[in-house]
Amino acid sequence: MLFFKLSELIHSDTAVANNINNMPPIQALDCMLDVIYYVLNPARTHFGVPFIVTSGYRCSQLNTKVGGKNTSQHLKGQAADFVVKGYDLHKVFEWIRDNLEYDQLLFERDSKGNIWIHVSFVRGKNRKQAIDNYKVK
Repeated sequence: MLFFKLSELIHSDTAVANNINNMPPIQALDCMLDVIYYVLNPARTHFGVPFIVTSGYRCSQLNTKVGGKNTSQHLKGQAADFVVKGYDLHKVFEWIRDNLEYDQLLFERDSKGNIWIHVSFVRGKNRKQAIDNYKVK
């Protein structure tokens, strides 16, 4: 059973508010399916609680608008940021780190105290880079 839809990884409130067309090219759609299939869905299945994708694919205009790096894997559809309401997000981070294949796994926090998980997947080229306390500027 798949718990995620591609539309969840394309939607952006910032894109809507700024009239930005965030429709990905076919290559990014393929990468987004990999993120869902290899990381998001297995983690969601394991924990049995809803995950909320807060950022998935970003076109270059949207990535600039949200302050993303020009090397962001979101630009290729290879990354997703998510939260899990009412659940220890650090446990989710640790489980993904210890049990799944991924390229980059970040337990992120910003200056306002918001936390989320960033995960990316690159078919055949995953570095398994995990950073437990990544501070976003």
